[in-house]
Amino acid sequence: MTSVLQPRECVMTKKPHMSYGFCLRIEQDTAGHLIRNVEKNSPAEEAGLKDGDRVVRVNGVFVDKEDHAQVVEIIRSSGNSIVLLVLDDASYEKAEKEGVNLEELTQKVSTGQQQSLPPMGNGAITAVPQPRLCYLVKEEKGYGFSLKTIGQKGSFIVELLPQGAAAKAGVQNNDRLIEINGKNVENDTHEEVVEKVKEFENHVMFLLSNEETDQYYASQKMVLSKESANLRWLPFQPRLIEIQKGKSGYGFYLQMEQNTGDHVIKDIDSESPAAKAGLKDKDILVAVNGEQVDSLDHESVVKKIKQCEAKITLLVADKETSAMYKLAQISPFSYYYKAQDPAPGTREERVELHTEQKVNHKPRICKMVKGPSGFGFNLNMIKNKPGLFINQVQSQGPADTAGVENNDFLVEVNGVNVINESYDNVVTRIKNTGDRLTLLVCSKDAYTYFQSQNIPITASMADTSEPPVYTENDLSEPERSSPESRERASSSFSSLSAASTRAYSDNNDDTKL
Repeated sequence: MTSVLQPRECVMTKKPHMSYGFCLRIEQDTAGHLIRNVEKNSPAEEAGLKDGDRVVRVNGVFVDKEDHAQVVEIIRSSGNSIVLLVLDDASYEKAEKEGVNLEELTQKVSTGQQQSLPPMGNGAITAVPQPRLCYLVKEEKGYGFSLKTIGQKGSFIVELLPQGAAAKAGVQNNDRLIEINGKNVENDTHEEVVEKVKEFENHVMFLLSNEETDQYYASQKMVLSKESANLRWLPFQPRLIEIQKGKSGYGFYLQMEQNTGDHVIKDIDSESPAAKAGLKDKDILVAVNGEQVDSLDHESVVKKIKQCEAKITLLVADKETSAMYKLAQISPFSYYYKAQDPAPGTREERVELHTEQKVNHKPRICKMVKGPSGFGFNLNMIKNKPGLFINQVQSQGPADTAGVENNDFLVEVNGVNVINESYDNVVTRIKNTGDRLTLLVCSKDAYTYFQSQNIPITASMADTSEPPVYTENDLSEPERSSPESRERASSSFSSLSAASTRAYSDNNDDTKL
């Protein structure tokens, strides 16, 4: 019976920061980890991966019965090369129907993959080694550990009290400290590490690794970072809430706090869909329908919510949870991909997780000529957050035609880097440019990536394809900034078009939804 079943070995190598070119899903009433949306000319297609294939082994590890999030994590942790053992749709369903032991069947095919396997325990996957984020809250006897610094090897946790605060938070003896409160300490002196531990009176966030994790990441040529950390030890998690729209909307207000940039839920109507779904006053909005919004401006978030006709799914965090994630300097949105247990209901619907998000890291050169309403975009900043970003790009306007997109980060104005310039200076540069303007912009994901890697963003990295420039016939007088615009810029973020500025007595954007 099993002779007709022919597992295929697909070996893929991708370029750094690019994707393999496929989606991994689980679908309702369909068994197995499904391959979908294989992209043309991608590493996945070239390796022979096909739509409907089921992933049975990853790098030699049998994963057919493993949790979907676990399989995704193994793939993400594999660096730039991966070996998948798959069965086509018909073969997999035949094996399921006939009760074929796929682990035994595929063991014979899986070869040459044993050097980089995740750790095993009693014949089952325990986990891919990961660094850990641990949130410690000081108790009466302190944090319950000692710190030992060993030359260039770094600082290690020793003398861990069995029931102390550190042990309860998931810290283990001989853990190596990578970060404290989001700041790397691998090259810090013993005194500097101690000082960072004492920075806050009664709590601290550690990013930790152990010998096994260090060895695994070194073998995969991967960098240890909080982006790949296991979050299961964190005591607070954001909440995923699905709200059906009522006759009067969802029944809550959304307000953007200008001093923090947080999108805060307030004034929830009693007996409203929002109240019944479990939304709470002062919840902080992180994502809308799976799309991260905590870095967007108020109008953009409201637009995303209003685009949903019947229901929305919100990822929210209470203030305590949000503060904990901010201490680690990561977004609660990380929960979306790293949580060990999928959110209730996600297995009932189609779950789609890219093994690696595909991001175009190329900046774009956008050349434009001023039109009747100016250049057709707003320039924004959020107080205490780095970078200037663009929004409210007018459809078919000069900026839109030149290739500028909403939420692009501004890098250069007419060849001058403005990343570290003040908002007012950049506004002045644009106003003094006359009728022609050249911007170097990049997406938020690209900006975040380049900043995290300390890579300067330059025009030489830009995509060479250029959209058409607005025509000479559309020239007009330069825009002038209103007093309201200046006031708003000093309080949080502002815009270049006076038409979009509003004055709020409490310096907050506030919208009923």
